[in-house]
Amino acid sequence: MSQDYEVIIGLEVHVELKTASKLFCGCSTEFGADPNTHTCPVCLGMPGVLPVVNGEAVRMAVRSALALNCTVHPQSKFDRKQYFYPDLPKAYQISQYDQPLAEFGWVVIRPEGQEPRKISIRRIHVEEDAGKLNHLGQRLGDATGSLVDLNRAGVPLIEIVSEPDLRSAEEARLYLIELRASLSYLDVSDLRMEEGSMRCDANVSLRPRGYQGSLEDLPRVEIKNVNSIRNVQRGIDYEVMRQEQLMSQGERIVKETRGFDDAQGRTYSQRSKEEANDYRYFPEPDLPPLILEQGFIEQIKNSMPALPDAIREDLRARGIPAKDAEVLVLDREAYEYWLEAVALYPHERTVTNWMLSDLARLVNVRGESYRRATVGPSQLVGLLKLIDSGTLSGRMAKDVLEAMFETQQSPEAIVKEKGLSQITDEGAIGEVVRSVLQANPSVVDDYLSGKEKALAFLVGQVMKATRGQAKPDLVNRLLKESIARDYRAPC
Repeated sequence: MSQDYEVIIGLEVHVELKTASKLFCGCSTEFGADPNTHTCPVCLGMPGVLPVVNGEAVRMAVRSALALNCTVHPQSKFDRKQYFYPDLPKAYQISQYDQPLAEFGWVVIRPEGQEPRKISIRRIHVEEDAGKLNHLGQRLGDATGSLVDLNRAGVPLIEIVSEPDLRSAEEARLYLIELRASLSYLDVSDLRMEEGSMRCDANVSLRPRGYQGSLEDLPRVEIKNVNSIRNVQRGIDYEVMRQEQLMSQGERIVKETRGFDDAQGRTYSQRSKEEANDYRYFPEPDLPPLILEQGFIEQIKNSMPALPDAIREDLRARGIPAKDAEVLVLDREAYEYWLEAVALYPHERTVTNWMLSDLARLVNVRGESYRRATVGPSQLVGLLKLIDSGTLSGRMAKDVLEAMFETQQSPEAIVKEKGLSQITDEGAIGEVVRSVLQANPSVVDDYLSGKEKALAFLVGQVMKATRGQAKPDLVNRLLKESIARDYRAPC
């Protein structure tokens, strides 16, 4: 990125709320049903039908706004956002325009090696989703046709609009991760970007250094409906490079909406960018203003769960390293797994170390999540207790953990079946130690000459002879005692 320009980024995040029915009718919001089976005259926009607001959607929207530090307005209203598109059967979307549900929030991001930074949220408003077009081709520009599925039409959304406070694709990534984490603890959405329940539009501009004008006057490109956090980052990086190249050649940036081609890693033009007046907003005549009593808002505020910032503080107070705490905080399933494990086993650092190393590797390799992991918290704790009792060494426990994933057996059953109990009998280990020392006199001489690595070799030979079952600290002690007693340092 040239020093001549500064990147200006604002994000619009659409989050589908996890209600059983749609925002203005009783149709199911279930994902994956046969096309056009979850529809009715209301969400199909038939003449004469009347919308009725889903109270649970409003409650979830208020919870989300409070979690993101927003001011929730006691009165807001719905508006008609008018545009024509095949997946919008009414030819307008019921949304909120000049009186949104909430405003003036923030999310704190923590760039590595930098101080935390507050990213402001301009507004959160409630709206209904449009349907979905299934294009018969890799992308819209290549499609030979499109099929319309209106199951999604009318599903409740909140749109979270940030201020243009982000200055890099990496900051945008951190913002989305933190936003998703906060909403995950509320259980208001599935937040599955691959299924469309969380979607992101990225507005990207370049500002010449020393520019004194309004940010609103900068030519802005919107990258629309990106389906993963990684692709948001890739799309912004590409768009910054494209705009910088055009500006360095003296060309004008066109204000437009662009898509992102995942396979090619580049954005492509879709249409010219609309302005608010293009939508001809006006108050929705079939819905009264949305009035929220202060008691209703306070009730929701008082029922909020612990959120990422409070959880960070709690983990820090427990002595969990900041880097490990960040992994737990940003993955609700991991944190809930950790809580369940430490409730059964009080050595919190040990649980954390195993969870974020060997267990995490096996969960990821198998494409599992912590919530659906083959080895649950109680099974992991059972393994850790076998280490504490001396039945298993740490090295042996790693092998048992892999076997637990493969066989779905308890650690105790695997130890019994494979005869893996750790050898703690000093007499038995002593016999192996004597045999190893007699077979490696030159290595013993190296150790007596001050070469510490020689002892590690001897330990390895004892462990090999015992199939890794000898207790390592006992092996170390017996080797040192035998050498000191039976061998002399070379002249």
